[in-house]
Amino acid sequence: MSKPRPLPKKVEAAAPVEPAKDASPPPIEAARPSFGFEEMFGRRLPIWAGGGTLTVAGVLLVKYSIDVGLLSPLVRVVLGLLFGGALISAAEIALRQEERVRDGRVRQALAGAGLATLYFSILAAHGLYGLVGPVTAFAGLAGVTALAMGLSLRFGAPSALLGLAGGLAAPALVEAGQPNVPLLSFYLALAVGGLSALSRTQRWMWLGVSALIGGAGWGVALLAMGVLDWASSLSVGLLVLTLGVALPFFALRGARATALRIGAAVVAAAQMAALVATGGFALLHWGLFGLLSIALVWLGREASLRPLAAVGMGVALMLAGVWRDPQIGRFALVLAGGGAIYGGAALWRLWRAGGGLIEAGQFAGLALAGFAVAFLHFYRAGLDQTFAGLALGAAVLPAGALVSGWRRPRDDARFVTLATAAGLLLVVAGALGLPGWAFAAVIAAVAAGLLTLGEKAGDRRVEYSGWGFAFAALVAVAGSDDVVRLWGEGAAGMPLRWIAVAATAGLFAWRAIFAEGRMVAQGVAVLLAYGAMTQVVPSIWVPVGAALLLALVAEGARRLQAGRMLAGLGVAAALVGLWALWPLAIWLVHALFSLLGEPVLVRDLPALGESVRRLAVPAGLLGVALWRAGAVLGPWERRAGWGLAGMLGVVAAHVAYKQVFGLTNVADVTRLAFAERTVWQGLLIGAGLGLWRVGRKVAMPLTAAGLAHLLIYTMLLHNPLWFPQTVGAWPVMNLLLPASALAFGALWLIEKMGPEWSWTRRPVDMARMVLMALFALATLRQMFVGSMLTVPGLSQAEDILRSVLALGMAIGFLLWGIHRRAKDWRMASLLLMLAAVAKVFLLDASGLSGLLRIGSFLALGFSLIGIGWLYNRVLREPLNDSTRIAA
Repeated sequence: MSKPRPLPKKVEAAAPVEPAKDASPPPIEAARPSFGFEEMFGRRLPIWAGGGTLTVAGVLLVKYSIDVGLLSPLVRVVLGLLFGGALISAAEIALRQEERVRDGRVRQALAGAGLATLYFSILAAHGLYGLVGPVTAFAGLAGVTALAMGLSLRFGAPSALLGLAGGLAAPALVEAGQPNVPLLSFYLALAVGGLSALSRTQRWMWLGVSALIGGAGWGVALLAMGVLDWASSLSVGLLVLTLGVALPFFALRGARATALRIGAAVVAAAQMAALVATGGFALLHWGLFGLLSIALVWLGREASLRPLAAVGMGVALMLAGVWRDPQIGRFALVLAGGGAIYGGAALWRLWRAGGGLIEAGQFAGLALAGFAVAFLHFYRAGLDQTFAGLALGAAVLPAGALVSGWRRPRDDARFVTLATAAGLLLVVAGALGLPGWAFAAVIAAVAAGLLTLGEKAGDRRVEYSGWGFAFAALVAVAGSDDVVRLWGEGAAGMPLRWIAVAATAGLFAWRAIFAEGRMVAQGVAVLLAYGAMTQVVPSIWVPVGAALLLALVAEGARRLQAGRMLAGLGVAAALVGLWALWPLAIWLVHALFSLLGEPVLVRDLPALGESVRRLAVPAGLLGVALWRAGAVLGPWERRAGWGLAGMLGVVAAHVAYKQVFGLTNVADVTRLAFAERTVWQGLLIGAGLGLWRVGRKVAMPLTAAGLAHLLIYTMLLHNPLWFPQTVGAWPVMNLLLPASALAFGALWLIEKMGPEWSWTRRPVDMARMVLMALFALATLRQMFVGSMLTVPGLSQAEDILRSVLALGMAIGFLLWGIHRRAKDWRMASLLLMLAAVAKVFLLDASGLSGLLRIGSFLALGFSLIGIGWLYNRVLREPLNDSTRIAA
C-alpha cells in the first residue's frame, strides 16, 4: 500500500476562499433624503398639492351646484360635510392600508382636506346661508377643532396645525357685531386648553406656545373693545388667568419651559392691569388681579419662578399709582389686600431655606412704594403729622422683618435691604413730622443707627448703607440757608443740625470698618464742627474760632495713636489757611510790587484788626497745635505746619509793624522809609540772634530773611545813594551806621550758624567788600550834603576824597588779605587801586586844578608805591593761598 500523500503546506496556510464579487447583486441602499429639484417637485409637493386640490374641488363642487341651481343651501352644506367626512374616511383607509400606500403624507393630506372642508361647510352654513346661529356655528367649529386634535393623534402634526388655525380663527369668522364675550372666553379657554393638552401629550411645544400666543392675542382684542360689563370682565379675567398661569404651568415642559412660563405670567399681569385700568379700577377687577397675584405667589414656590411675585407686586403698585381719585376706603382695602398677598408670602419665605434678596426687596418695596402711593394720592397741606405717623407705621414692616431674622445666618443683602428701607421711611417721617432744620439731623441719626446696627449684626453691608445716609446728611446740611456762615456771611443760623451731622461723622471716623472712609469722615467731622461754630460766633471772629478748633483737634490728636488724626488736623489747618488767604494775597501782591521799587504804604495792607484775627492769632494757635501734637506728626507735616505758622506770623508782624511808622504818602517814604526798614531788619536779625540758642532751624530763616531784606531793599532798590530818603543829619552817627552794622552782623551770624557750609565763605566775603565800599561812599557823601544823599552836584573836595577813599580801602583790603592770607581780598584791593588810578588820570586830571590836582597825584603816587612795596613782600614769601579764603 502506498503511503498517503501529505497535504502541501500552502494548502494548510491558505486563507478561506472569498465568494466571487459578482456572485450576488449588492443590496439596494435606502435613498437618503435630498432637497433637490426631483425630491421637492416629485416626492414632496404633489401629495400636499393633491390634498389642497381636493379641498378646492369640494369648494368648486359646491360653487357649481350653486351656479346651476341644482342643490338647495341645506343640501349643499350637508354634501360639504359628507365630502369632508369622506376625505377623513379615506385618510383612515390610507392609514389601514399602510403596507400598500407606504407614505404617511397621503393620509395627512386627505385628513387635512377633510378638516378644511368641514370648517368651510360650517362657516358657509352660518355666514352664507344663515342656516345656523352663532352658538351652533361655535359648537360646530369647536367640534371640528376637537376632531382635528383627535385626528392629529392618528395622522400627525398637520391636523393639529389645522386645528390650531381653525380653532383660533373661528371666533373672528363667526362673530359679526358685538360678540358674546363670556361665550367667546369660554370657547377660547377650551380651544387653547385642548391644544395645550395635545402639545403636552405629543411633546409638540410649538403647538402649545402658538396656542398660548393666539389666546393672548384674543385677550388683547377683548381688552381693546373698551369697557366691559361685570360678566364680560369676569370671563376675560378668568381667561387671562387660564392662559397666563394655569395652562403654561400644566402644559409646558422641558428646558425652555421656565422662560415661557415667566413670559406668559408677565403678559397675563400686563393684560390684567389693562383690565383693571379700563374697568375703572372697580373692586371686581382688583379682585381678579388679586387672584392673579395669588397665582403668581403660588408659582413662586419654584425657585426659578420666584421673581414673578415681585413682578406682580410691581404691576399692582403701578396700577395703584395711576388710580385716579380713589376713594380712601377702597384704596386702603386694595393696598391691604396686596400687602397681605405679597407681603405675607415674602415674609413667610424671607428667612427660610430658599429665601433671598427677592423677598427682602419685595417686602421693602411694598413698604416704601405703598407709602409713596398713599402720599401721592392723599397728601394735603396740614396732614404732615398724619403722614409722618403713616411713614413710621410703614417703617415698622421692614424693621419687624429685620428683627425676625436677627438670629438667622446671613450671607446676602437681605438684612441691609430691610434696614435701608426702614431708614428711608424714618427719614421721611422725620422730614414730615419735625421742623425743617431737623431734616439733616434725622438723616444723620439714621446713619449713626445703621452704623451701630451693622457693627452689632456683624454685617458690613449695613455700614455701607449708613455711609450713604451720612453722605445724604452732609448734602442736606450743605444745602441749608446757613451754609453761607462758613465764609462769614449771613445772620446767625441753627447750630444743632451741624452738631448732629458732625457727631455722626465723628462716630463714623471712630467706629467704621472702612479705613479710607474713616479718614474722610474725620476730615468732614472737623469741617462740620467748624460749621457749627460759625453759626454762633460773630463773623469777624470766625477765623479765630477756626484756629481754636485746630488747637482742640491737636489736643485730641496727641492722645491717640500717631497718624490717627492727620485728616482732621489737615482740614483744620486748611481752614486756617483759607481764612488767611485773602490778607496774605494782598500782602504778597504789594510785596511783589515792592521788588520793582514801589514802596509799600500802610493803606495798601490789610487792616490791623483783620491781620490780627486772620494771621496773628491763628499763627500763635497753630504753633500751640504743633507744639502739642508734634509727636504724632511726620517730619513733612511738621515742616509744613511750622512753615505756615511762620509765614502767618511774619506777615502779621510786618503789617503790625507798618502801623508804627504809618507811611501813607511819598513824603512819609522820603522821611521815614530808611528808618522803618532798618528797624524791621534789626528786629528780624535780632530775633534770629535771640533764637540761635533755641535751634538753628528757627534762627536761620529769620536771620536770612533780615539779611535778604537788607540787601534787596536797603542796598539795592532803595539805597540812599540813588533813592531819595533821609539818613540823618549827623555825620557818621546816622542810620547808615546801624544799617551797615546789621548787614555785617547778619553775615557773621550766618557763618556761625553754618560753619560746615564752606560754599558760603566766598559770597560772604564779597558781600562784605561791597557793603564796606557802599558804607564808605555813603558816609563821605553825607558829610558833604547832609541827610539827603541824592542832592545833585559834586564838590571838588568830595571828588578828590573819593579817590583818596578808594586808595585807602585798597590798602585796607590788601592788608587784610595779607593778614588772613586771603587772595580774594588782595584781588579786590587791586581792583580798587586800578579804579582809583583810572579816576585820577581820566577824571581828576581834567576836573581839578592847582594844588588839588597836585595833591591828588601825590596821594596816588605814594599809595601806589606803598601798595607795590607790600605786594613785593607778599610775593617774596611763599603763601600757599591759592585755595586759602578768609573765614
